[in-house]
Amino acid sequence: MILVVNLNASVDKKYEIKDINKGQVMRAREVENTPGGKGIHVANVATILGEDCVVTGVLGGKTGEFIEEKLKDYGIKQDFTRITGDTRECLAFITDDLVQTEILEPGPIVSEEEQLIFFEKYIELLEKASIVVASGSVPRNVPKDFYRKMIELANVQEKRFLLDTSGDLLKEGIKGKPYFIKPNRDEIEALTGKKVESTEDVIDEIRSFHEMGIKFVVISLGSKGSIAGLDGKFYKVTVPKVEAVNPVGSGDSYVSGIAVALTRGYGIKDTLKFAAACGTANAMESETGFVKEEVVNDLFNKIIVDEINLG
Repeated sequence: MILVVNLNASVDKKYEIKDINKGQVMRAREVENTPGGKGIHVANVATILGEDCVVTGVLGGKTGEFIEEKLKDYGIKQDFTRITGDTRECLAFITDDLVQTEILEPGPIVSEEEQLIFFEKYIELLEKASIVVASGSVPRNVPKDFYRKMIELANVQEKRFLLDTSGDLLKEGIKGKPYFIKPNRDEIEALTGKKVESTEDVIDEIRSFHEMGIKFVVISLGSKGSIAGLDGKFYKVTVPKVEAVNPVGSGDSYVSGIAVALTRGYGIKDTLKFAAACGTANAMESETGFVKEEVVNDLFNKIIVDEINLG
């Protein structure tokens, strides 16, 4: 089972409007409400691909109830901890020039007691999991080392932990030695204070993570693909050009692809191809955190993974 942790879920409200003008009344042509959060996107893609997957986290209020009902409609298995605070809403305004402007609420305050109740549920679910994925931000009052503690519990049970977050959560999380991380170039530079410009720079950073005990590292280079490192070997991943409709959620779909591929026992090259196919397939859809299995399978054969010869 793939266990996905989404601590700061949201109701995502997407508005299509002509333009944004400060201080004026603007009317939306279309409004769409969907369950959101990086982990929910991960769980949706894994479910579409036919894997046994459960998403957990904290939910509260009417917004939390909305997410629970929608996940049932999507066929996504869930086991959330209920809290007294209201799950957040996140707003996205898409104007006619296709620019997306987002307003992200910080999330509810989660009491220490509620955090402990969640941890008890996490430990229970961890027993049944083969792989754990934790994605995104955390609500208010949740400490920055929360993911680190979760990783350490997973490591005790020898469960591979995939961490996809940023900032202080990533900085603290890597101290727990997750199995996998996928920071992009900007996140690496923010984390280390060093510029990452060449392939050699990327490989040096991956080596540094390996020395910290993180076995599988992928550093995203945006449109230039990515570079991955595992077991002392390094790989360049090149994806085909496609007509992108909505790239939001592609990183989440990529992580889901990694989790699914590891669950299926794929080799490193096929794992990287499958993950990249999932991320690219998401970008071709208007819905966030969504792929079509046949598109993933088609893209899989078009993605190139080359081992980097270090001389």
